[in-house]
Amino acid sequence: MAIKKLTRSNNKVLAGVCGGLAEYFEMDVTMMRVIYAALTIFSTCFPGVLLYIVMALIIPRKPASTANNGVEEADAEVISDTKKKKN
Repeated sequence: MAIKKLTRSNNKVLAGVCGGLAEYFEMDVTMMRVIYAALTIFSTCFPGVLLYIVMALIIPRKPASTANNGVEEADAEVISDTKKKKN
């Protein structure tokens, strides 16, 4: 079994913390964001916001995909769609 490593995700809204947690625990990213937001709101906001900032500083970034010469998959799709529209 491969060792899983907690990293910030490239699927991000702010810093990729919830996306990274979702990937680590093999959950849906949206569900992780909803759970984290609910826990933050019900804990009087400050601890959840502070924890998010600390995790964003501590958790390393996921290495970018280099399959498309450093262009991530989602970006490659946008680029190819733009080229198709021009033609």
